Amino acid sequence: MDESRTGWSDVKAPSTYMETRLQKIIATTGLASRRKAEMLIASGRVTVNGKVVTELGTKVDPDRDHVKVDGKHLENAQPFVYLILNKPKNVMSTLDDPGGRPTVKNFLHGVSVRVFPVGRLDFDSEGLMLLTNNGDLTQALLHPRYHVPKTYLIKVKSVLTDAEIAQLEKGIKLEDGMTSPATVKKVRKAEANSWVEITIHEGRKHQVKRMLEAVGHPVIKLTRVKMGPLTLGDLGSGEFRFLTDREANALRDIVEQRRTLEKEGKDPGVRPPKPPRRPGWAKPSKTKRHSTKKARHVA
Repeated sequence: MDESRTGWSDVKAPSTYMETRLQKIIATTGLASRRKAEMLIASGRVTVNGKVVTELGTKVDPDRDHVKVDGKHLENAQPFVYLILNKPKNVMSTLDDPGGRPTVKNFLHGVSVRVFPVGRLDFDSEGLMLLTNNGDLTQALLHPRYHVPKTYLIKVKSVLTDAEIAQLEKGIKLEDGMTSPATVKKVRKAEANSWVEITIHEGRKHQVKRMLEAVGHPVIKLTRVKMGPLTLGDLGSGEFRFLTDREANALRDIVEQRRTLEKEGKDPGVRPPKPPRRPGWAKPSKTKRHSTKKARHVA
Protein backbone atom coordinates (compact mmCIF):
# COMPACT_ATOMS: atom_id res chain seq x y z
CA MET A 1 0.00 0.00 0.00
CA ASP A 2 1.29 3.46 -0.86
CA GLU A 3 2.44 4.96 2.44
CA SER A 4 1.51 8.48 1.32
CA ARG A 5 -2.16 7.48 1.35
CA THR A 6 -2.41 5.35 4.43
CA GLY A 7 -2.30 7.68 7.42
CA TRP A 8 -2.52 4.57 9.56
CA SER A 9 0.40 3.76 11.81
CA ASP A 10 2.16 0.46 11.26
CA VAL A 11 1.97 0.06 15.03
CA LYS A 12 -1.44 -1.16 16.18
CA ALA A 13 -3.05 -0.38 19.49
CA PRO A 14 -2.25 -3.17 21.93
CA SER A 15 -4.87 -5.88 22.25
CA THR A 16 -3.75 -6.89 25.74
CA TYR A 17 -3.34 -4.17 28.33
CA MET A 18 -2.78 -6.28 31.45
CA GLU A 19 -3.13 -3.90 34.40
CA THR A 20 -3.74 -0.51 32.77
CA ARG A 21 -5.26 2.73 33.99
CA LEU A 22 -8.97 2.87 33.31
CA GLN A 23 -8.90 6.29 31.60
CA LYS A 24 -6.21 5.08 29.21
CA ILE A 25 -8.28 2.06 28.20
CA ILE A 26 -11.31 4.26 27.51
CA ALA A 27 -9.23 6.71 25.47
CA THR A 28 -7.60 3.95 23.41
CA THR A 29 -10.99 2.75 22.16
CA GLY A 30 -11.57 6.20 20.64
CA LEU A 31 -14.64 6.88 22.78
CA ALA A 32 -13.13 9.96 24.40
CA SER A 33 -9.87 11.79 24.95
CA ARG A 34 -7.83 10.96 28.07
CA ARG A 35 -9.07 14.11 29.79
CA LYS A 36 -12.70 13.44 28.84
CA ALA A 37 -12.32 9.84 30.02
CA GLU A 38 -11.22 11.10 33.43
CA MET A 39 -14.34 13.28 33.55
CA LEU A 40 -16.51 10.27 32.69
CA ILE A 41 -14.96 8.29 35.53
CA ALA A 42 -15.21 11.11 38.08
CA SER A 43 -18.88 11.68 37.24
CA GLY A 44 -19.76 8.04 37.96
CA ARG A 45 -20.57 7.03 34.38
CA VAL A 46 -18.06 4.14 34.27
CA THR A 47 -18.52 0.72 35.81
CA VAL A 48 -16.08 -2.18 36.20
CA ASN A 49 -17.65 -5.60 36.71
CA GLY A 50 -20.96 -3.94 37.51
CA LYS A 51 -19.60 -1.53 40.15
CA VAL A 52 -19.28 2.22 39.65
CA VAL A 53 -15.66 3.39 39.72
CA THR A 54 -14.89 7.07 40.38
CA GLU A 55 -11.26 6.88 41.47
CA LEU A 56 -8.84 8.10 38.79
CA GLY A 57 -5.90 5.80 38.24
CA THR A 58 -7.86 2.61 38.88
CA LYS A 59 -6.19 -0.23 36.98
CA VAL A 60 -8.10 -2.97 35.19
CA ASP A 61 -7.51 -5.74 32.66
CA PRO A 62 -10.12 -5.56 29.87
CA ASP A 63 -9.41 -9.20 28.96
CA ARG A 64 -10.91 -10.20 32.33
CA ASP A 65 -12.82 -7.16 33.59
CA HIS A 66 -16.08 -5.90 32.11
CA VAL A 67 -15.87 -2.14 31.55
CA LYS A 68 -18.95 -0.12 30.63
CA VAL A 69 -19.53 3.56 29.95
CA ASP A 70 -23.12 4.74 30.35
CA GLY A 71 -24.16 1.10 30.51
CA LYS A 72 -22.50 0.12 27.21
CA HIS A 73 -19.51 -2.17 26.81
CA LEU A 74 -16.35 -0.61 25.41
CA GLU A 75 -15.54 -1.50 21.82
CA ASN A 76 -12.21 -3.05 20.90
CA ALA A 77 -9.20 -0.77 20.68
CA GLN A 78 -8.74 0.91 17.30
CA PRO A 79 -5.52 1.29 15.32
CA PHE A 80 -3.75 4.60 15.82
CA VAL A 81 -4.66 7.24 13.27
CA TYR A 82 -2.86 10.54 12.60
CA LEU A 83 -3.91 13.41 10.35
CA ILE A 84 -3.24 17.11 9.88
CA LEU A 85 -5.91 19.69 9.15
CA ASN A 86 -5.45 23.20 7.77
CA LYS A 87 -7.79 24.92 10.23
CA PRO A 88 -9.56 27.90 8.67
CA LYS A 89 -9.92 31.24 10.41
CA ASN A 90 -12.96 31.68 12.70
CA VAL A 91 -13.19 27.96 13.49
CA MET A 92 -12.86 26.48 16.99
CA SER A 93 -9.94 24.07 17.41
CA THR A 94 -12.10 21.82 19.62
CA LEU A 95 -14.54 19.07 18.60
CA ASP A 96 -17.54 20.75 20.20
CA ASP A 97 -18.54 24.33 21.02
CA PRO A 98 -21.36 25.24 23.41
CA GLY A 99 -21.83 28.50 21.51
CA GLY A 100 -22.58 26.71 18.26
CA ARG A 101 -19.56 28.03 16.39
CA PRO A 102 -17.98 25.81 13.71
CA THR A 103 -15.30 23.41 14.97
CA VAL A 104 -12.58 21.31 13.38
CA LYS A 105 -14.97 18.36 13.56
CA ASN A 106 -16.98 19.94 10.72
CA PHE A 107 -14.02 19.39 8.39
CA LEU A 108 -13.35 15.71 9.12
CA HIS A 109 -15.88 14.18 6.71
CA GLY A 110 -15.00 10.58 5.90
CA VAL A 111 -12.88 9.98 9.02
CA SER A 112 -14.44 6.90 10.62
CA VAL A 113 -12.17 6.86 13.69
CA ARG A 114 -12.68 9.38 16.48
CA VAL A 115 -9.59 11.61 16.68
CA PHE A 116 -8.75 14.49 18.99
CA PRO A 117 -6.82 17.74 18.49
CA VAL A 118 -3.24 17.91 19.75
CA GLY A 119 -3.18 21.39 21.24
CA ARG A 120 -5.14 24.38 20.01
CA LEU A 121 -5.11 27.35 17.67
CA ASP A 122 -6.89 30.60 18.42
CA PHE A 123 -10.35 31.07 16.90
CA ASP A 124 -9.05 33.79 14.56
CA SER A 125 -5.83 31.93 13.68
CA GLU A 126 -5.38 29.29 11.01
CA GLY A 127 -3.02 26.60 9.85
CA LEU A 128 -1.65 23.22 10.85
CA MET A 129 -3.43 21.15 13.48
CA LEU A 130 -2.52 17.57 14.33
CA LEU A 131 -5.34 15.19 15.29
CA THR A 132 -4.94 11.61 16.53
CA ASN A 133 -6.47 8.94 18.75
CA ASN A 134 -3.06 8.16 20.31
CA GLY A 135 -3.49 9.58 23.80
CA ASP A 136 0.06 8.83 24.96
CA LEU A 137 1.59 10.64 22.00
CA THR A 138 -0.75 13.59 22.49
CA GLN A 139 0.23 14.01 26.13
CA ALA A 140 3.93 13.77 25.32
CA LEU A 141 3.79 16.30 22.46
CA LEU A 142 1.95 18.79 24.66
CA HIS A 143 4.16 18.36 27.71
CA PRO A 144 6.13 21.59 28.23
CA ARG A 145 9.38 19.81 29.09
CA TYR A 146 9.61 18.22 25.65
CA HIS A 147 9.70 21.57 23.81
CA VAL A 148 8.23 20.49 20.45
CA PRO A 149 8.88 23.44 18.09
CA LYS A 150 5.99 25.21 16.35
CA THR A 151 6.50 27.67 13.51
CA TYR A 152 4.12 30.47 12.54
CA LEU A 153 3.92 32.73 9.49
CA ILE A 154 2.66 36.08 10.76
CA LYS A 155 1.60 39.39 9.28
CA VAL A 156 2.33 42.18 11.73
CA LYS A 157 1.71 45.90 11.85
CA SER A 158 4.69 47.88 10.50
CA VAL A 159 8.20 46.41 10.35
CA LEU A 160 10.23 44.84 13.15
CA THR A 161 13.64 46.37 13.78
CA ASP A 162 16.73 44.27 14.35
CA ALA A 163 16.69 45.32 18.01
CA GLU A 164 13.08 44.10 18.40
CA ILE A 165 13.94 40.80 16.74
CA ALA A 166 16.87 40.41 19.11
CA GLN A 167 14.45 40.91 22.03
CA LEU A 168 12.18 38.15 20.77
CA GLU A 169 15.11 35.81 20.20
CA LYS A 170 16.46 36.45 23.69
CA GLY A 171 13.09 36.17 25.45
CA ILE A 172 10.27 38.57 26.26
CA LYS A 173 8.92 39.32 29.71
CA LEU A 174 5.16 38.73 29.75
CA GLU A 175 2.69 38.86 32.63
CA ASP A 176 3.15 35.10 33.16
CA GLY A 177 6.94 35.22 33.04
CA MET A 178 9.82 35.25 30.57
CA THR A 179 9.42 33.41 27.29
CA SER A 180 12.01 30.99 26.04
CA PRO A 181 14.21 32.20 23.18
CA ALA A 182 12.44 32.21 19.81
CA THR A 183 13.75 31.99 16.26
CA VAL A 184 12.65 34.95 14.12
CA LYS A 185 13.04 35.40 10.35
CA LYS A 186 12.01 38.36 8.28
CA VAL A 187 10.00 37.13 5.28
CA ARG A 188 8.77 40.11 3.26
CA LYS A 189 7.38 43.62 3.43
CA ALA A 190 3.81 44.52 2.48
CA GLU A 191 3.36 48.28 2.19
CA ALA A 192 3.02 49.52 5.79
CA ASN A 193 3.10 46.01 7.27
CA SER A 194 5.40 43.00 7.08
CA TRP A 195 5.55 39.20 7.34
CA VAL A 196 7.77 37.32 9.77
CA GLU A 197 8.27 33.67 10.64
CA ILE A 198 8.57 32.80 14.33
CA THR A 199 9.40 29.44 15.91
CA ILE A 200 8.68 28.87 19.59
CA HIS A 201 9.02 25.85 21.87
CA GLU A 202 6.31 26.65 24.40
CA GLY A 203 2.53 26.57 24.36
CA ARG A 204 1.23 29.46 26.46
CA LYS A 205 -2.13 30.99 25.65
CA HIS A 206 -1.92 33.60 22.87
CA GLN A 207 1.86 33.49 23.32
CA VAL A 208 3.02 34.63 19.88
CA LYS A 209 0.44 37.43 19.75
CA ARG A 210 1.47 38.66 23.19
CA MET A 211 5.16 38.53 22.32
CA LEU A 212 4.67 40.69 19.24
CA GLU A 213 2.37 43.11 21.04
CA ALA A 214 5.07 43.48 23.71
CA VAL A 215 7.49 44.84 21.10
CA GLY A 216 4.84 47.09 19.54
CA HIS A 217 3.73 45.04 16.53
CA PRO A 218 0.16 43.69 16.82
CA VAL A 219 -0.64 40.56 14.81
CA ILE A 220 -2.85 41.03 11.74
CA LYS A 221 -2.81 37.42 10.53
CA LEU A 222 -1.31 34.24 12.00
CA THR A 223 -0.87 30.84 10.34
CA ARG A 224 0.85 27.83 11.89
CA VAL A 225 2.97 26.26 9.15
CA LYS A 226 5.01 23.68 11.05
CA MET A 227 4.81 21.51 14.17
CA GLY A 228 7.79 19.33 14.96
CA PRO A 229 8.55 17.34 11.78
CA LEU A 230 5.16 18.13 10.21
CA THR A 231 4.66 20.89 7.64
CA LEU A 232 1.45 22.38 6.28
CA GLY A 233 2.71 22.31 2.69
CA ASP A 234 0.10 23.05 0.02
CA LEU A 235 -2.86 21.71 2.02
CA GLY A 236 -5.85 23.94 1.28
CA SER A 237 -7.82 25.77 3.95
CA GLY A 238 -10.34 23.38 5.54
CA GLU A 239 -8.69 20.31 4.00
CA PHE A 240 -6.94 17.46 5.79
CA ARG A 241 -4.71 14.52 4.97
CA PHE A 242 -3.52 11.43 6.81
CA LEU A 243 0.12 11.31 7.83
CA THR A 244 2.49 9.01 6.04
CA ASP A 245 4.08 6.23 8.07
CA ARG A 246 7.34 8.16 7.92
CA GLU A 247 5.73 11.25 9.45
CA ALA A 248 3.98 9.23 12.18
CA ASN A 249 7.24 7.47 13.02
CA ALA A 250 9.04 10.83 13.17
CA LEU A 251 6.57 12.03 15.80
CA ARG A 252 7.09 8.91 17.88
CA ASP A 253 10.86 9.26 17.52
CA ILE A 254 10.73 12.77 19.00
CA VAL A 255 8.89 11.50 22.05
CA GLU A 256 11.15 8.47 22.49
CA GLN A 257 14.29 10.58 22.19
CA ARG A 258 13.02 13.01 24.82
CA ARG A 259 12.07 10.15 27.16
CA THR A 260 15.47 8.51 26.71
CA LEU A 261 17.23 11.77 27.63
CA GLU A 262 15.00 12.08 30.67
CA LYS A 263 15.84 8.54 31.85
CA GLU A 264 19.54 9.34 31.44
CA GLY A 265 19.13 12.37 33.69
CA LYS A 266 19.56 14.86 30.86
CA ASP A 267 17.25 17.79 30.12
CA PRO A 268 14.92 16.68 27.29
CA GLY A 269 14.25 20.32 26.49
CA VAL A 270 17.86 21.22 25.66
CA ARG A 271 18.13 22.17 22.02
CA PRO A 272 21.25 22.52 19.87
CA PRO A 273 22.44 26.10 19.41
CA LYS A 274 20.80 27.81 16.46
CA PRO A 275 22.92 29.24 13.63
CA PRO A 276 23.45 33.02 13.62
CA ARG A 277 20.59 34.94 12.03
CA ARG A 278 21.32 36.26 8.59
CA PRO A 279 20.47 39.92 8.01
CA GLY A 280 17.78 40.97 5.56
CA TRP A 281 14.59 39.29 4.42
CA ALA A 282 14.52 35.51 4.34
CA LYS A 283 12.53 33.27 2.08
CA PRO A 284 9.43 31.85 3.80
CA SER A 285 8.91 28.16 4.38
CA LYS A 286 7.59 26.33 1.34
CA THR A 287 3.94 26.85 2.21
CA LYS A 288 1.18 27.78 -0.21
CA ARG A 289 -1.27 29.51 2.07
CA HIS A 290 -4.11 29.88 -0.42
CA SER A 291 -3.94 26.59 -2.30
CA THR A 292 -7.15 25.08 -3.61
CA LYS A 293 -5.56 21.69 -4.18
CA LYS A 294 -7.87 18.91 -3.03
CA ALA A 295 -6.61 16.48 -0.43
CA ARG A 296 -7.50 12.82 -0.22
CA HIS A 297 -9.96 12.64 2.65
CA VAL A 298 -10.15 8.89 3.07
CA ALA A 299 -7.20 6.53 3.33
